[in-house]
Amino acid sequence: MERRTLTVTELNAYVKDLLGQDPALMNVCVRGELSNYKIYPSGHHYFTLKDQESSLKCVMFRGSASKLRYRPENGMGVTATGRLEVYVRDGVYQLICTSLMPEGMGDLQVAFEQLKAKLSEEGLFDRAHKKPLPEMPGRIAIITSSAGAAVHDMIRILGRRWPMSKVILLPVRVQGVEAPPEIAGAIRYANEFQVADLIITGRGGGSLEDLWAFNDERVARAIYASQIPVISAVGHEPDVTISDYVADRRASTPSNAAEIAVPDQQEMREALESYGIRSRQAMEKSLRVAAQRLDALRNKRVLTEPGAFLDSRRLDLDRLRDRLLASEERQLAEKRQRFVKLGASLDAMSPLRVLSRGYALATGREGKPLRSVRGLAKGDEITVRFQDGQAACRVEQVQEGEERYGR
Repeated sequence: MERRTLTVTELNAYVKDLLGQDPALMNVCVRGELSNYKIYPSGHHYFTLKDQESSLKCVMFRGSASKLRYRPENGMGVTATGRLEVYVRDGVYQLICTSLMPEGMGDLQVAFEQLKAKLSEEGLFDRAHKKPLPEMPGRIAIITSSAGAAVHDMIRILGRRWPMSKVILLPVRVQGVEAPPEIAGAIRYANEFQVADLIITGRGGGSLEDLWAFNDERVARAIYASQIPVISAVGHEPDVTISDYVADRRASTPSNAAEIAVPDQQEMREALESYGIRSRQAMEKSLRVAAQRLDALRNKRVLTEPGAFLDSRRLDLDRLRDRLLASEERQLAEKRQRFVKLGASLDAMSPLRVLSRGYALATGREGKPLRSVRGLAKGDEITVRFQDGQAACRVEQVQEGEERYGR
């Protein structure tokens, strides 16, 4: 039997056809770890699935890749579904992947965690960016589906609690691929035309898939950029979306959002009545204190007997005058006594007191006392003062040195 010789291309094509005829390989699921994950400008995704011993080349074309809700990363455990084919040119087989599911959690949960981490790192969840809600908003914009029960609950609660607020409904779809751009657009519209003082956006409960519009990055960034405060009211109490993290306030339910948005008029009325009662009580107390003071003043002697008050002041003046006079006399006596002492001391030191004891005072021409014979010459004229007068004298002789008495 003659053996047929095949070209490389023919052999690769034959193997490709052979694999294509096996139904088990037309829709196969393969579990492994992602590596060498690359996204080409064409939109096709190329990667390798591997386990501890083997690896498998895979490709996900743009059509299938566009349906991914999350961003595949190297090292992530996944289950890939697709068909096995041979790439004729290179002679290698690869998995044409149509879906890629993360292990341990669904693709939506992975996408949620990835977007949450990304926006948190950018600061979209920072408390410093949160705006305070207006205490009594005049206009409230509700961005939700006009057909859902949530909008009717919110309008009913807002009307009951605070009918003074005007409610503006901006209807959007809250589910499906069209929902995220409609919600983000409505938020931008409300800001551009300043249609409200407060925005409430959300919807009723549902599955993670149903609530996914509020996990969209476009909606999150529109809420973050809003200059009008935003309340996020999505699903029920356990449901948490990306919008809840970005919004200025999270409400557990749409009904709770309406309760947060406005005060309760009944509570406000009761508070005002309480303030009124307290104000009246404070005023009555003030009036009682004033009346007591008025009674006390009315009974004072200064008002009942004005003349007695003046008489009392006159007595005080008299006592004060007596004290001033006594103080003055005492000071004069002290000064007079001091004057006498000083006069006696001065008199004791006076030269005239010396003259009274038989001494005389000699002065020169200028009237200065002569303390020494030095400076005197024969013929100088001096004045000698005695107790009872003075005499003009002429110096006949000057003798220095002490002259002994009795010579």
